[in-house]
Amino acid sequence: MAGRIRRSDIDEVRTRVNIADVVGDYVTLKSAGVGSMKGLCPFHDERSPSFHVRPQVGFYHCFGCGEGGDVFTFLQKMDHMTFAESVERLAARIGYALQYEDGGPAVDQGNRRRILAANEAAEAFFRAQLATPEAEPARGFLGERGFDAIAAERFGVGYAPNAYDAVGSHLRAKGFTAEEILAAGLQGQGDRSPYDRFRGRLIWPIRDTTGATLGFGARRLLESDKGPKYLNTPETPVYHKAKVLYGLDLAKRDIARGKQAVVVEGYTDVMACHLAGVTTAVATCGTAFGGDHITMLRRVMGDTENADTMQLGEVIFTFDPDEAGQKAASRAFADEQRFAAQTFVAVAPDGLDPCDLRLERGDEAVRQLVSTRRPMFEFMIRRQLDQFDLETVEGRVAAVRAAAPVVARIRDRALSSGYVRQVAGWIGVDTADVQRAVTAASRTPSPSDARGPGTRTAPDRAPSGPQAAAATPDLSGGPASRPGESAAGGVPAAPAIGLAQLPNDPVTRLERELLMALLQHPEDVPRETAQRALATAFSQPALATVRDALIAAFEHYGTAHWARMVSEEAPGAFAPLVTQLAIAPLPVRDDHVAEYCAGITTSLIERDLLRRKAELLGALQRTDQAADPTRYRDLQTQLMTIEAERRRVRGDL
Repeated sequence: MAGRIRRSDIDEVRTRVNIADVVGDYVTLKSAGVGSMKGLCPFHDERSPSFHVRPQVGFYHCFGCGEGGDVFTFLQKMDHMTFAESVERLAARIGYALQYEDGGPAVDQGNRRRILAANEAAEAFFRAQLATPEAEPARGFLGERGFDAIAAERFGVGYAPNAYDAVGSHLRAKGFTAEEILAAGLQGQGDRSPYDRFRGRLIWPIRDTTGATLGFGARRLLESDKGPKYLNTPETPVYHKAKVLYGLDLAKRDIARGKQAVVVEGYTDVMACHLAGVTTAVATCGTAFGGDHITMLRRVMGDTENADTMQLGEVIFTFDPDEAGQKAASRAFADEQRFAAQTFVAVAPDGLDPCDLRLERGDEAVRQLVSTRRPMFEFMIRRQLDQFDLETVEGRVAAVRAAAPVVARIRDRALSSGYVRQVAGWIGVDTADVQRAVTAASRTPSPSDARGPGTRTAPDRAPSGPQAAAATPDLSGGPASRPGESAAGGVPAAPAIGLAQLPNDPVTRLERELLMALLQHPEDVPRETAQRALATAFSQPALATVRDALIAAFEHYGTAHWARMVSEEAPGAFAPLVTQLAIAPLPVRDDHVAEYCAGITTSLIERDLLRRKAELLGALQRTDQAADPTRYRDLQTQLMTIEAERRRVRGDL
């Protein structure tokens, strides 16, 4: 069919792209043993990392929720794009020119790629307009807040001309259709014709973690503009305000490195923090900080459950002292326990936001604001106590009752006990009185306690590794489709087979780890040895099926396509098992991989030789030497051959 990307080009892109680099744009990955990396799963909320990536085989798999696939599958699921779009994006990433069958264009099954391209062109247009005479109010706004041209360039700030069709006509001249410009949210549809959504405004590009521009935030500048102070791109196929954080593209590396995120309230606050040296600052885009934002930050931070609380990360919220800021603080506190990291609050003196603080008192004051943050629990308790007159008995009693539910939410017993004593001291009452109130409050669940997976009250500690995977339920819900394909409509699918369904007896473990070694480290097992190991009898039926797939794909042994070709040879229900075997961490240290692979291969071959020797000995005992001397001698010869092979396998010869 015209327009299809050539299979050879798809394979070439898959080979050239490092899946860990692509996944790393969304998830902070850390070493998880030999050739494996792991992080928090982007497809479900979890406390401990069960999401594994193995760059050498080009697969990822989550042992918690069952999601898995190759680099194309990952982009399809993360960014809701088609298979062709995922190939095209990765080809553009590495500068590879794709070829299409019959010389036709790519089959565009969605408009995401065109919307992103329109946003990129619009951003370049807005940035160029900032230097025009008309943009003097925009430059003045930036200058009054301490931002020069270099700062504007660093954050991609631009200006939208005060005209009804400036960006629209510019984009149409670039080849974009009216429908694509509308779909990107850059124009709205009027009674007679489309009109520019942003007019006479200062513009900030809002990007995802890869740096792709998803939408824009615009600040009112002109008295004649009767619109809202801030106007954002509406919901589009690529822009969802509840799932983006302004500045995350710039902050993600330092957030991951320092395990700290600073959440501020506006675009200029992000700019001020970064310019002052607080390069972990991000902000929401026209919506309250919520669950999707938490999920994003936790993935980037690598925010996992850790027995060593000294190693936990920090999430620091800055709030204005006004009523809106107090409401924002309450919302953040309601979700506090979704973080494994410690949460803090930073409130600037005199109610200044980070931008004004930097303008009035300099960069050091912004850094000081972050370094002198207060624990979220202390901040919320103090808010409760401030409502009461602690000079009266009635006020002290009411304060205890108001603070108790906050303390009751602290799951760390040592921390909770400390706050009981602290609250008693702040109020001026006996510690036992506070403890009784906290105990009573803990028996009354609040609506915020029902948080689902990923909270401190119900930690999701998904096991990792092949042994632990046997205890993890397989939630994949069905066989994984081949990359770029979907299950045929109306055809019942066989249930997927995964590591979770396998028994954990010694025989199964040996067979499983042999397949893992061959899939993950073919360079450490010679072809002849691998062929000999695959020729052995497997007792576990599912693993025997995978073994057959390895044999069928053996011509690709040791190539970059090896694991993928095995997956394609396996029956559909067994493809997830192939992926898991290619991803699951080997139970060995990095510096002992070769010895491990040799040992596991030798063990399986020896097991098969022992089985055959036992069969031959039984046959020899049943054979009458006098009646059938020829068969008797033949059996003895076979036994000698097997014994000699056993010695060669063990290295005795």
